[in-house]
Amino acid sequence: MPSGLDFTAALRDALHTAGFTYDRVAEAIGEEAHRALGRNETLPALRRTTSGGPLDTLVRLFLLQATVSREEADRALPGLVDRLCNAGLLEQSVSEVAARMDCRPYAASEAGLDRDLWVVSDLTPGLDGTPVAVGRDHVLGISSASTSLAQLTMREPVGSALDLGTGCGVQALHLARHAGRVVATDVNSRALWMTQLNAELNGVEVEVRDGSFFEPVAGERFDLIATNPPFVISPATGERLVYRDSGLPGDRVVEHIVRTGPDHLTDGGWLQVLANWSIVEGRPWDERLGSWLRDDCDALVVQRETLDPAAYVELWLKDSGHHGGPEYVQRYDTWLSWLEDQGIEGVGFGWINVRLGGGGRHDLLEWPYDVEQPIGPAIHAWGEAVADLRGVTEEQLLGRTLRARNDVQQETVGRPGAEDPEAIVLRQQRGFRRARTADTVEAAFLGACDGDLTVGQLLGALGSLLERDESDLRTTYLPVVRELVGEGFLEIDS
Repeated sequence: MPSGLDFTAALRDALHTAGFTYDRVAEAIGEEAHRALGRNETLPALRRTTSGGPLDTLVRLFLLQATVSREEADRALPGLVDRLCNAGLLEQSVSEVAARMDCRPYAASEAGLDRDLWVVSDLTPGLDGTPVAVGRDHVLGISSASTSLAQLTMREPVGSALDLGTGCGVQALHLARHAGRVVATDVNSRALWMTQLNAELNGVEVEVRDGSFFEPVAGERFDLIATNPPFVISPATGERLVYRDSGLPGDRVVEHIVRTGPDHLTDGGWLQVLANWSIVEGRPWDERLGSWLRDDCDALVVQRETLDPAAYVELWLKDSGHHGGPEYVQRYDTWLSWLEDQGIEGVGFGWINVRLGGGGRHDLLEWPYDVEQPIGPAIHAWGEAVADLRGVTEEQLLGRTLRARNDVQQETVGRPGAEDPEAIVLRQQRGFRRARTADTVEAAFLGACDGDLTVGQLLGALGSLLERDESDLRTTYLPVVRELVGEGFLEIDS
């Protein structure tokens, strides 16, 4: 065990004994207080945690950043208060104890199994409207970005995985459950210490390495790389917050990772990136990002959201605590002017998924709609469909049998009582929940795909039924069949 972390097993036992888990905490403070805490307001939860018992004490100490008596702290953390003070997690006066770091329960669900984890990070800034003040080496805790990447990441068993820019190690904790070996890198030494602490606290093995980008793993390859890089698009001026600012201007950090990441993948390995990117005037976003993708890789890029420059700058100035401050207007104007000079008319947010060793299929999709979470299985299914279709000729496709996915439903649109619908919509209920309009041939074909007849037999039957030339149907609908498989409406049976 690394020096200075010999308290982790005892801390884990104390947290478990107190019932300091995500579900128990949510139950203890109630829905109203839980929602308020999500807005950084602590008063409703303070009113629900007055018993002095171990669970209430841990909630007040770590989540609400309230002081507790030494007696209450000793009951909740028996024999640990002095050790945690020495480690920097707590501080004490004569009779009171306060948290210097956040220790937060975290619920992880993978492969149908729920797990209770705990994540140590720096204290959450800005509670109850206090000024947001974070140092340049601030280690962010569980965030919407970290949970989004966790939901995006595939959970198939792999031999090796890399958490690039680990922060407090949330992704490494997930990866350790399905990877034989996990390496976590960061340029922030405090983050690496916390990652090692969190690994020990949760009983998993993670190897931490200090360094920028892929330098700490030069010459190594991984089956899976997951990263939420410091992707904030800024002019790289002023103070740098390491957890969000790469030091590179614009979106060059994301471009660099996408271009060079495959050099560190095994054949068939995946790189999964949660990122921002610039939407540049006069150039479609998908054309620009498509230029980053390599011909020896398959890629699925999904733009989930876009922000205009003003909204983007406001978001991150509030994040850094400058909103309402004396330099706010000047910073706002400088940042906006830089974005204008760069021709950036918006910022996209989404997912970049790259697999080494593919046939160079690049799907770039704008999909701001609701999706099933976790979305990782749908990304994996896309990759499997692409692999199944790779190199398959038209004649071979005609000989395959297909099955319509069980969650696909057909909707018809038209006036009540009309003999024929104005439109037919095929809609997935799971995964990406894609929808596409279809004509009667496409809908009938998908409805008949139950694994019994081959594609060629189905098109022949539809030709006879609709009195259409079979060769014309093949020419028209074989590309459609490929789309239906690639988009997940159909699965190859054999």
